[in-house]
Amino acid sequence: MSGVIVTNPPKAEAKDVEALAGFGVATVSEAMGRTGLLGPEIRPVQQGVRVAGTAVTVLSWPGDNLMIHAAVEQCGEGDILVVTTTSPCTDGLFGELFATALKQRGVRGVVLNTGIRDTQELRDMGFAAWSRAVSAQGTVKATGGSVNVPIAIDGQVIRPGDVILADDDGVVVVPRERAREAAEKSEAREAKEAATRAAFIDGQLGLDRYGLRDKLKELGVEYRTYEEHSGESS
Repeated sequence: MSGVIVTNPPKAEAKDVEALAGFGVATVSEAMGRTGLLGPEIRPVQQGVRVAGTAVTVLSWPGDNLMIHAAVEQCGEGDILVVTTTSPCTDGLFGELFATALKQRGVRGVVLNTGIRDTQELRDMGFAAWSRAVSAQGTVKATGGSVNVPIAIDGQVIRPGDVILADDDGVVVVPRERAREAAEKSEAREAKEAATRAAFIDGQLGLDRYGLRDKLKELGVEYRTYEEHSGESS
């Protein structure tokens, strides 16, 4: 497998990345029309952490982390490393030594469509990570691949410079051209949810706030007392 290492790709504006960092993954995905989510198998190794940054992408051979070494050089302040392989792989391609090198360069975290190891060490050093699997299985450094090319994870295309937002709920990708739009729509969605939250605290039901009673009637859902439903008489 030959490959390419692309240098200095375009990136989302830093101010838009920081704006998106203020919102949760679910909020941003909903604001973009329920798009951009990587699958539910990509899970955090820590809890209570949210990061946003610009993607540095890696396409590697299964069981081979050579191109992650190559990608470290392309990473800088505010980036998130995103790794996938040419076919499914759960080997531990990434661990504490990689995290040490990336943290020194200002990288905010890693998202792996593969396995990860040294998870306790990663938590201890405060390096945020999301992965498809946890595995102590080691790797080789023998096959070429690519850095900073478009990759796909769970049907979502991730290009270098796109925004990656990750938290306890998972990971979402925002195309770099849509970062400002996504932040604005997320802000509007949070304002709407705040109003709904206040209404629920005040006792209003979702059935009434969302106008769902008519929907139930339209779908033929009926209200019956227990006695009517069971055929019992009082």
